[in-house]
Amino acid sequence: MHDMNYNSWHIFKIMAEFVEGYEILKNSDPCIVVFGSARTLPGTQTYVDAEKTGKLLAEKGYTVITGGGPGVMEAINKGACEAKGKSVGFNITLPFEQCVNNYVTHSITFDYFFIRKAMFANYSKAFIMFPGGFGTMDEFFDIITLIQTGKIPKRPIIIYDRVFYDTLLKMMEYFVKEKTISSEDMDLIQYADTPEELLKLVEKLKD
Repeated sequence: MHDMNYNSWHIFKIMAEFVEGYEILKNSDPCIVVFGSARTLPGTQTYVDAEKTGKLLAEKGYTVITGGGPGVMEAINKGACEAKGKSVGFNITLPFEQCVNNYVTHSITFDYFFIRKAMFANYSKAFIMFPGGFGTMDEFFDIITLIQTGKIPKRPIIIYDRVFYDTLLKMMEYFVKEKTISSEDMDLIQYADTPEELLKLVEKLKD
């Protein structure tokens, strides 16, 4: 009986996290989600490019949304914040206690990964994938699967830095060859190698 009550109370916690996320985003349209490594160091080219991307998006009136942590996430939030834009961070409670970066203007820390993913997936006009590790790959394949299966509307997925993602893209081309995905699935992905190219792809949404 104790376990049943414990699980029942978790439902209210889940509902509360959804409500808090919706409250942050309800007046934030248009939103752009950016994923990328927490390990990217300031001063690296990826960090510099991410910071400029955040700035360019904010200057065009987009709300930027990241995981709220360090690395690429911090750079995106920093660029947006310094451009006086809305800079959202969706953090996650982890054993090593990832902290929210100092450039987030609106934040929530989730206990549940699936709620955090739902917030990312349902409000963004486009998804930008900077270089990253397991977490970024998880987010990339989660989003592209949701679009492929029609669970969320078709939206641009933009890979930043084709050199970094070259091996992954070749693996996906092998999937096409082996007929485990269709060639049309590859059309869901777009590519950019500069912040300016990224902005042009995002701005096409207005056309």
